[in-house]
Amino acid sequence: MSAPGYTPEEPIAAIATALAPGAIGIVRVSGTGCIALMEPLFSRPAALRGAAGNSLVHGWITVPESGERLDEVMLGVYRSPKSFTGEDMVEIFCHGGLAVVSAIQRLLLAHGFRQAERGEFTFRSYINGKNDLTKAEAVKEIIDSRTDESRGKAAGRLAGNLFAEIDAIKKLVVDTLASIEVEIEYPEDEETVADSFDRTALAQAESRLSSLVHSWKSEKLYQDGARLVLCGRTNAGKSSLFNALLKEDRSIVSDVEGTTRDWLESWASFDGIPVRLFDTAGLRRTDDLVEAEGVERTRSLSSMADLILYVVDAGGGLSADDETFLASQQEIPAVLVWNKCDKADALPLPPDNAAWKAAIALSAWNGSGIGALVSAVKSLLTEDAGGSRSGAALGSERQRLAVSEALERVSHALRISRNHAYGLDAVVQDLEDSLVSLGEVTGEVTPDDVLGSIFSRFCVGK
Repeated sequence: MSAPGYTPEEPIAAIATALAPGAIGIVRVSGTGCIALMEPLFSRPAALRGAAGNSLVHGWITVPESGERLDEVMLGVYRSPKSFTGEDMVEIFCHGGLAVVSAIQRLLLAHGFRQAERGEFTFRSYINGKNDLTKAEAVKEIIDSRTDESRGKAAGRLAGNLFAEIDAIKKLVVDTLASIEVEIEYPEDEETVADSFDRTALAQAESRLSSLVHSWKSEKLYQDGARLVLCGRTNAGKSSLFNALLKEDRSIVSDVEGTTRDWLESWASFDGIPVRLFDTAGLRRTDDLVEAEGVERTRSLSSMADLILYVVDAGGGLSADDETFLASQQEIPAVLVWNKCDKADALPLPPDNAAWKAAIALSAWNGSGIGALVSAVKSLLTEDAGGSRSGAALGSERQRLAVSEALERVSHALRISRNHAYGLDAVVQDLEDSLVSLGEVTGEVTPDDVLGSIFSRFCVGK
């Protein structure tokens, strides 16, 4: 099995750390004969040749033609099959300057190594049986994770919890399939053969598949995050709240109306949920063309939000313009943020209203009520996503589609076996099709174009 651009076992090399100044840089190589190819480039070739797997060797990377020393390094030596890729590997731990790591990479490419493609190291890990596709995709999820919660969920899949759940479901289906096929081959009574197998295991498989399908919406929230747009009239305190939620001074705060003329955005964590937070221009009528454009952009952003945080100055209360705006955004859930509640002239929270899902009194200035706002936002987002969950869950749309197909086949098998619409041969076909779909989740059955799509999204060197 291969993917476009990938040649298994061919010696490859790539810079595995970011191309930015740092204490340590890592250049990694993998493939048949890669250790022997490294020997002429290392100041202690005999030590490298005799190094055991999972060991370190100290020395210099040198240019064989001139003897020039490029950098003092440690080589991490990994021998097949006990390596990430399942092949012989060497990781070069060098100083983290851009010139250093680039020079080492150029030297490798000039002496028998090919530049690795995106995701090629992880692809080799997969084809050599070191990882299944759920674990391979989890590697990318961990790299892309924005919060500890999303990282933890991906780490669970990397540790194998999704693979184990799929494997357990497959066993339920296989056991049922075996019992049916025995009855087909050796029926005691042709008239009762349709009721001759126990559906308990198959019903369990259906329930567990359904749970996995429903897990995707929640997992997608933790992976992709949500768009939260701060809206409200000028001087309501949107920029102050933006800074308070980020815990840094990103947005200019001023008593002058119309200070924020365009939107700012930044990522934040709302109790583990990654949130793309937007600070926008205050909503008001204005003859200033630049500010008017900012107000129009606020309205446009709001229409694309997952949730609106509508900020109101508690000293002035809700105005007719506030109510008009909230009424115009009824398709987008909103939280009424009753800001500046620490001031003496602050009005009490208004009664519940269909225009907002929750109302929170807070002070962006002193931070009181921020925790309650975060909790309310998390509750609304996870409620829409079917709730947060622990344990095995799906990590990609590809997995959701395959598990949905398996669920459809298992459900159909149960249905036709109960109403005797078809013979047991049809039930067997459904169950075999469900196993194929489950095999696609873990990679036992996977078209090459799917592999190319998965691994091409990785960074080079991973």
